[in-house]
Amino acid sequence: MKLGIISFAHMHAYSYAQAIEKIEGAELIGIADEDEARGKAAAEKLHTTYYADYQELLKQSIDAVIVTSENMKHKEHVVAAAKAGKHVLCEKPLATNVADAEEMIAACRENGVKLQTAFPVRFHPAVRRAKQMVEAGKVGRIMAIRGTNRGKNPGGWFIDRAKSGGGAVIDHTVHVVDLMRWFMGAEVKEVYAEVDNLLCDTPIDDCGILTMEFDNGVYATLDCSWSRNKSFPTWGDVTMEIIGTDGTLSLNTFGQKLDVYNDDKGLTWAYWGDDMDGALVSDFLASIKEGKAPSITGEDGMRAVEVALAAYQSSENKQPVKLG
Repeated sequence: MKLGIISFAHMHAYSYAQAIEKIEGAELIGIADEDEARGKAAAEKLHTTYYADYQELLKQSIDAVIVTSENMKHKEHVVAAAKAGKHVLCEKPLATNVADAEEMIAACRENGVKLQTAFPVRFHPAVRRAKQMVEAGKVGRIMAIRGTNRGKNPGGWFIDRAKSGGGAVIDHTVHVVDLMRWFMGAEVKEVYAEVDNLLCDTPIDDCGILTMEFDNGVYATLDCSWSRNKSFPTWGDVTMEIIGTDGTLSLNTFGQKLDVYNDDKGLTWAYWGDDMDGALVSDFLASIKEGKAPSITGEDGMRAVEVALAAYQSSENKQPVKLG
């Protein structure tokens, strides 16, 4: 299986590249990046070929590409890959608006290639175990879910709305909304949100609280803020508290760690846990090899984006927003 990566703008690009190196029969053929210094540095580090133009990469004999460019460029890169006949794993959020997401999905369908959204958290063993317990009825009928995806302000293009499409809300809503949809097999039907810029000087949303009603009657809340300070041990978290009629299930995807205390750095975390990104890439390649539908589709990515966009609309209008 021969792959390419389009852009190293997103920090996940390196972990996906390292995952390819570990998969038997997989090979990273090349990297395309319009930022020459960044692209050449990545290619040298990963012992592969650098392409200044992603179209040149798409002309190579590769089976698939991983798109890790700035959010606003996802559509351009995914559509081009689809027209070149390459399968696509696209970083989240899938797009910055629904029209772009629909175009990406249609382009991949029309050209007979797979489109998978990069939601690696689905592959965390604790998440998989939680889903099994929910499906087995261990918590009874779900009444409510409280979720968090709090993180550090990543800076760079993430706080440039022209490239990111938004701040913390579009960046951190999609992961947990995807898990909620996946756990329950339900869709969000209404969103109320309060979104603000409270923690950084850049005029972009860095705080957000969402309240969602699902079509199965479940209410859920999500804190998607960039509220972690610079000295916090890691970039953020993904947690869920699932409250049911027969019990409560607590999930912490960054619990596989050791707390390390020292005089110089205070508290740090030594993470020993499972490789979610590696499992995501392995699953993507398996869908290509076995000719099956992606486990996380473009439609899944679009549904999560719809919720984030509804949150922005709700906050602006100070009213709940209905979906569907």
